[in-house]
Amino acid sequence: MKIMPKKLRFVIGVCLVVGAIAYLIITAVRNTAEYYLTVNETKARETELSGQMLRVAGRVVPGTIHWDPLSLTLKFDITQPPPGDSPPVVTPVSATTAPAAKFAVVSRGQPKPDMFAPGRDVIVEGLLGRDNVIQARQVLTSCPSKYTPKQNQS
Repeated sequence: MKIMPKKLRFVIGVCLVVGAIAYLIITAVRNTAEYYLTVNETKARETELSGQMLRVAGRVVPGTIHWDPLSLTLKFDITQPPPGDSPPVVTPVSATTAPAAKFAVVSRGQPKPDMFAPGRDVIVEGLLGRDNVIQARQVLTSCPSKYTPKQNQS
């Protein structure tokens, strides 16, 4: 039986350590990568994503918010935000316009986010059900993209 030379054992040891470190880095990045889908992307892949945990970015549809502080249940709809920085003041109406993609969201057992409001951009993390409802385990709100000071009423 031959014994390996010291140099060869050292090289093999270094390769094993480097390989282990590379493996840990790759799995850590893969497990902690934060990404989300838009409402339109989710709608296009709805059958494929049904029953899976996902993150969806959208805008809260005004008039759809229902908050029950006793049961900590928040229900609302999200839709694809229009292109641009701010919500449109006037929405163009066209006979050829298809209805906007939207999802109902239900969040139970979490307090309503402080910045949550109609027309606010949100990221919803949860399970997409077969009934087109996202059972959210977390609702994240984004800050307004532009600061607008209050107008003086004098």
